Amino acid sequence: MEAIRSRQNELIKRFISLGSDGKARLESGEYLCAGETMLREASVSGAEITCVLALEELLGLPCRTVTPELLRAVSPLQNSTGPVFSVRMRPLPPPETLRRVMVLENVQDPGNVGTVLRTADAFGIDLVALCGACADPYNPKTVRATMGAIFRQPVVKTSVSGLEELLGDLPLYGAALSSEAVDIRQLPPAPLAIAVGNEGKGLSSELLALCRGQTIIPMRPSAESLNAAVAASIAMWEMTRTWLD
Repeated sequence: MEAIRSRQNELIKRFISLGSDGKARLESGEYLCAGETMLREASVSGAEITCVLALEELLGLPCRTVTPELLRAVSPLQNSTGPVFSVRMRPLPPPETLRRVMVLENVQDPGNVGTVLRTADAFGIDLVALCGACADPYNPKTVRATMGAIFRQPVVKTSVSGLEELLGDLPLYGAALSSEAVDIRQLPPAPLAIAVGNEGKGLSSELLALCRGQTIIPMRPSAESLNAAVAASIAMWEMTRTWLD
């Protein structure tokens, strides 16, 4: 099969739009991944790989070969040697009964959101709920940071009002720097949900109003705050500590 050599090729244009345009991802129902590790993870996890662009043909996959220049043009990675591939969006359903839910609100950094999804997958979190202006879980930078968890971890985008309906009777605790916040180690065991906001403004008053209580991760007085992904990871560890023991 002759390699694709033109940047004007429709498949090349599609891959470029998937990597740069969230609207294009939603309209096509596909997202972009890169690298041999991610390709293995997608295959093992049963993800629907719709097309692979590579320097040489990969047997058993819907593959097209491209020139090194075009591969670098479509890849979200610098100096990529491929492969780059598209995957069908397949939101995974959470368990019918939610016991451990991680909520992020307005966490805009794709790397942070991806890290949270990776950690949630490792700790067996039932669902990650993204509220407000969170980074797109299908942004290539988010996908890369998940290290394959995007193919396994249930995640949903929702509003604050939608979150209330989603959680139902599951108690929600909000991470906050306030006098009302209790040490996270004193929270009741699961079932529960914990919400973490962005590092600049924290959780909105609207989301805090849904919370049964507020919690804080103890640290040295000289430290102002934790990175959002780090805070969420500690929260998820606390949610699952008794389950993992």
